[in-house]
Amino acid sequence: MYAILDIETTGGKYNEEGITEIAIYRFDGHEIVDQFSSLVNPERSIQPFVVNLTGINNQMLRNAPKFYEVAKRIIEITEDCILVAHNAKFDNRILTTEFDRLGYKYEKNTLCTVELSKKLIPDLPSYSLGKLVKSLGIPLTDRHRAQGDAKATVTLFKMLLNKDTSKNIIEAAVRKNPKRQLEPKLLDLIAEAPTETGVYYMHQKDGKIIYIGKSKNIKKRLTQHFTSDNRKSKRIQLEVTSVSYEKTGSDLIAQLKESEEIKRNKPIYNRAQRKSLFNNQLTSFKDENGFINLAIEKADGRKKAITTFTNYQQAKAVLFKITEDYTLCQKLNGLHKTKGSCFQYTIKECNGACINEEKPEAYNERVQQFLDDKSYKNQHMLIIDRGREVEERSVVLIEDGHYKGFGFFNLNYQITNPEILKTLINPMQNNRDVQHIIQNYLRKNKKLKIVNLANNAIN
Repeated sequence: MYAILDIETTGGKYNEEGITEIAIYRFDGHEIVDQFSSLVNPERSIQPFVVNLTGINNQMLRNAPKFYEVAKRIIEITEDCILVAHNAKFDNRILTTEFDRLGYKYEKNTLCTVELSKKLIPDLPSYSLGKLVKSLGIPLTDRHRAQGDAKATVTLFKMLLNKDTSKNIIEAAVRKNPKRQLEPKLLDLIAEAPTETGVYYMHQKDGKIIYIGKSKNIKKRLTQHFTSDNRKSKRIQLEVTSVSYEKTGSDLIAQLKESEEIKRNKPIYNRAQRKSLFNNQLTSFKDENGFINLAIEKADGRKKAITTFTNYQQAKAVLFKITEDYTLCQKLNGLHKTKGSCFQYTIKECNGACINEEKPEAYNERVQQFLDDKSYKNQHMLIIDRGREVEERSVVLIEDGHYKGFGFFNLNYQITNPEILKTLINPMQNNRDVQHIIQNYLRKNKKLKIVNLANNAIN
């Protein structure tokens, strides 16, 4: 299966471009089976030469969905596909960069119709999409617009498949999606694994744990381990003799449990997870004009962090969202470097703090609202999530802003009762990694039930 796509961008510095339009056609080698196209609000200005080239301007994108709003649909339509594009290296880099900003690892094999055309249709004067399809008699409407260019690329790719008499394209696709013949022991381990959320432990012959992982679907994750060709996975496949697991129901509990137990057991193949989970943090400071600025910094245990992030791209994407949700200023938050007004001000989504049109008191009130909403510093609260069974729920205890542990309870329990709570909670270590896990989970899961407790400590 192929996902044939075209992307239009804002232009600008390498890896700082934003998507302005995307079109994707899911193609089974014979016909289009699904399609998606949309303008995208890049949350940054479009370069003037790009406006002249594509006809897409800032005003057109004002009410368009932002990338995080279309990301799920892109993942769905490209699932199990090889990405095909005219100059695929560019489109794949742009798409991967956008997903990196969301903290999501997006990896696909690619085929480039420029390279294929040079191989299968040699000696043409130009291989730019416009000139190439014209020379081949392929209709192209809306040049330099995603949908028109992507549709022409579908027709071109279909032609290339027909010209590929030796079937090198198909063979490459099969090589990139091999049907692995698994050893019987690995098939047995997969067959015995549950499809639920939880933590799994891989053991070698003497029972020693060699790898700890977590997944929303343990069976699916083990299948990935046992069919992967990377060096670590191959070593695990040779050494693993059994897999044990603990169902958690909640992905939050699974992440917390995985983090704790990797630190405690130090499995040989978990070296990467022994390091810190986060590299960047969000802090705040008051500038010379009295405005509270939010800033992304390298993680530093000596400084107080509002929240932490896995990488800079994720931090930047979240800060853009915060700035939008609380009507803050991109310039003050370090997202738009300019001597004048920020981009949001030009589309009337910033009240003018960047050019001192808004008073610091009014602006800071909204920043403080964000801090109150998103920080659990000094809070006593319970995070309630799904449990391992239908009648069960999981609970994470935060006391005075510190993670105390987790537990499970039946729906009939009065969990705000301190005495009952003491018996339910499994004590766990509080550290910056678990703070990061909890903050990240709260950001991504808006429908969690939060129970605020009275400020008396649970001893």
